[in-house]
Amino acid sequence: MKINDIVKGKVVNIKPYGIFVELQDGSVALCHISEISKKYIKNINKLFTIGQTVFAKIIEIDTKKDFINLTIKGITKEDRKAFEIESLDFSKLENNINLWIRRYKEGDKSMKLNLNYVLNRANYKKYESAVKDVNNMINNKTGAGNDFLGWTTWPRDYDKEEFARIKAKAQYVRENYEVLVVCGIGGSYLGARAAIEAINGLMPNKDLEIIYMGQTFSTDYIYDVMNYLKDKKFAINVISKSGTTTETSVSFRLLKELLESKVGKEAAKDAIIATTDKARGALKTLADKEGYETYVLPDDIGGRYSVLTAVGLFPIAAAGINIDDMMAGAYDAMIETDNDDLHTNAAYQYAVLRHHYYTSGKSVEMYICYEPRLVQLNEWLKQLFGESEGKEGKGLLPDSACFSTDLHSLGQFIQEGTHNLFETVLYFKNPNHEVLVPHDDDDLDGLNYLEGKSLAFINEKAFLGTLDAHSNTGKVDNIVIECEKSDAYTIGYLFYFFMRACAMSAYLLEINPFNQPGVEVYKKNMFHLLGKKGY
Repeated sequence: MKINDIVKGKVVNIKPYGIFVELQDGSVALCHISEISKKYIKNINKLFTIGQTVFAKIIEIDTKKDFINLTIKGITKEDRKAFEIESLDFSKLENNINLWIRRYKEGDKSMKLNLNYVLNRANYKKYESAVKDVNNMINNKTGAGNDFLGWTTWPRDYDKEEFARIKAKAQYVRENYEVLVVCGIGGSYLGARAAIEAINGLMPNKDLEIIYMGQTFSTDYIYDVMNYLKDKKFAINVISKSGTTTETSVSFRLLKELLESKVGKEAAKDAIIATTDKARGALKTLADKEGYETYVLPDDIGGRYSVLTAVGLFPIAAAGINIDDMMAGAYDAMIETDNDDLHTNAAYQYAVLRHHYYTSGKSVEMYICYEPRLVQLNEWLKQLFGESEGKEGKGLLPDSACFSTDLHSLGQFIQEGTHNLFETVLYFKNPNHEVLVPHDDDDLDGLNYLEGKSLAFINEKAFLGTLDAHSNTGKVDNIVIECEKSDAYTIGYLFYFFMRACAMSAYLLEINPFNQPGVEVYKKNMFHLLGKKGY
């Protein structure tokens, strides 16, 4: 900025002697009452309101005293038009044009929000102002927990050099090992597991098996995994920001000891990959000392928002999944959800519906899938929303079910039980495989009417029949998120979509989406009972 520049800002304070204006770069300038009008001003409060947009010209900049003086006198319509033209964000226009061209050539590969089964609709008009404010808070990083909004632009700003190293090391692990053990808890493993199972299935025919440790203290589980690994050539991806997360650290100590006893300390170096802090912490110190391949969990991205960083990308790439496609999906979601138009932004529509149900007396959101391979995606969603919103006595309880399996257990409650819930259904139209119902001469089970039909066809009818039963008969609101296929692009898109929606939803509740103070309580109690010094 320089003297005589036309600037735009919002009034943030009104005094008898002038107004304070927050400019678009975050700086605050003063427009003295003498620079507002050539006419005498009797009551400045009648001319301005807090939050009002004003155009002004810079008349003084004092860098030593750190202040800017403005004038509003003489600002014309032509000045305003010139400012708007100069301020157009052509990079956003270019991004959108590229997206529109891809959509035209390849079809819409992303997701659609189907609200046909929503009975109790939100009044978007009522939310428009709040959505605009929160969207500005997210983009300008001015809300609570704003130090952890790095994920908002990560699909564009991610470290390209690290990304290349991730792909190279993932290929090395695939070619040289039978098993990769992902050692982490919560956001340090849930996203990767959700993506790997959603895309590759539960019994993939792949070169590398992915298994998980560090997410439990269960003696039997850890014993079984360790016993299984004794006869396997395995690598370890340990994921921890601090390197002192108890569940993960205990498991990593056991895994490291087993690996070094099998192959020796030198060979173990190539088989251990650490995803941790860039510069500090116990795991970073150990990785530097031992010479492990190291990837970074950025300081401005929290664990449950980290799946598109190395935290998720390395194990996902090691599983043979195209992470370029995943980041392309996330990038498109970033472009499409980066606007405050509630009538077109599906992520914000979903966030507003959640808030509307919460304030209307609902207490539970049920995440529903029709594919067992999506169960871990439900688990990721439960952490994302539960840990982001469950604070200060607020928030929906995120729960989940997999249909049609759980229709034979929870189905009765959903259909006719307490009306304290709504459902959010993740439905993928096109399965990755096809299975047909065969003919049977005796037809004792009476299923020959289905012969030749695919299980996908039957699953779809179960989905449609359930929607009708729950919404039209049971009067349970159903938000349906429809996707074409469970591939890397779509899962990447969904990850970003839900993170953006979660930030909006939490800010509408007026809470910090990015901290988790309540999680520390069990840790302190556990450390005290274990006799840890200082507890």
